[in-house]
Amino acid sequence: MTLEQLKYPIGKTIIPKEISKRNIEEWISVLEKFPQELEFLIKNLSENQLDTPYRENGWTIRQVIHHCYDSHHNSYTRFKWALTEEEPVIKAYFEERWAELSDSKSAPIFLSIDALKTLHAKWVYLLKNVSDKDLAKKFIHPSNDKKTSLKENICIYAWHCNHHFAHIEQLLIRKGWKV
Repeated sequence: MTLEQLKYPIGKTIIPKEISKRNIEEWISVLEKFPQELEFLIKNLSENQLDTPYRENGWTIRQVIHHCYDSHHNSYTRFKWALTEEEPVIKAYFEERWAELSDSKSAPIFLSIDALKTLHAKWVYLLKNVSDKDLAKKFIHPSNDKKTSLKENICIYAWHCNHHFAHIEQLLIRKGWKV
């Protein structure tokens, strides 16, 4: 596999020009199922396996799992800001630095798996109960002043779930660890 294929096993995010109700329902379904599917994927891995990078110079499985929680927690907060403020400028964070902190490099993965289950349950509940008007609300990313609607961000995070799941799953297949 090429480095690009290892980095983006499902390709880069593609946000449809026209986002349908069906798109949103499908993306919410991904968010709803992700924590349990991730837990099932990694539940039988050893500590050594969890500390294996998914690619050369990449994060370990453990770091990917903790990153998912960190990223999704930030995204959930961004949704709340956009729903309660007028086009807020969100707080960016350095994900690569967060991945180097001790909780990302060595904490038990079930801290983030359990947190993802709770976070996603609450996030999905919120998303299933917002109006189309609310889904059109936007936040602004400070790094490029880009406005992102909540419906676009649902797409981005459904992709993010599938993206990191694929990182782990493909490593397990390459190593012969997937049963």
